[in-house]
Amino acid sequence: MEAESFHRLLRPPQATIYNETTTGRTTSASSTRRYPPFKLSSWSVNSTSTFQGYFRPPFQTSPPQEEPPRPTLPGACEYKPGKPVSDDIIPHILNLYGSCATPRDFEIYAPNASFEDPLMCAHGVKQIKSAFYSISKVFSESRIVEYSVEQKAKSAGKQEILINSKQHYKFLGRNIDLISLIKLYVEDGKVVRHEDWWYKKPIGNRETIKFPLVGHLMERLRRGSMLATHSLMGFGKDPST
Repeated sequence: MEAESFHRLLRPPQATIYNETTTGRTTSASSTRRYPPFKLSSWSVNSTSTFQGYFRPPFQTSPPQEEPPRPTLPGACEYKPGKPVSDDIIPHILNLYGSCATPRDFEIYAPNASFEDPLMCAHGVKQIKSAFYSISKVFSESRIVEYSVEQKAKSAGKQEILINSKQHYKFLGRNIDLISLIKLYVEDGKVVRHEDWWYKKPIGNRETIKFPLVGHLMERLRRGSMLATHSLMGFGKDPST
């Protein structure tokens, strides 16, 4: 009896085997334990290939939320584009060519500014005053009747203003219409050079004339005309009001 019990202890345990074709149970002396077959029909698979009820994703992400607007003080960190420099200059240019200039209109020029057209070449604000104050002495009427403005930024604080204009003059009862390109070179809000190209042609000088000697002569004539006009106009004296 004791020997039989000893041999029973040494015998490997009987394992229960599940057969897919039958529902009954069979026994075997094999030492390998078998488990019920894995059936997907008894599991639920979601779109992320995880088993609901048995597995959970390691973490869950929530949709991004929009950042609420930050309160700012009125005018703080706001970009306000400034108006073009030409908006401050054009009204004074119209007064200069309209024979209604006042001392304030010449404040658009820098102290060392220059003005040049086919008749005169002025250096400094006082000579520029003489050039424009003399218009009313020669013409009974003068004004810009049509114009368009184009502004180009050259570098920091420097701009070029192009004014395509149609000017009207009346001389000894005769009407004169002139197409002109007015070029203004501006630095830090002040005009440093003012050129008036009649019929949109460059002013004759040593650089624009084929023969430099002829260009030099034209420059001397314009300077002489300016000095004579400057003297007649009282060296840039403002007219009495």
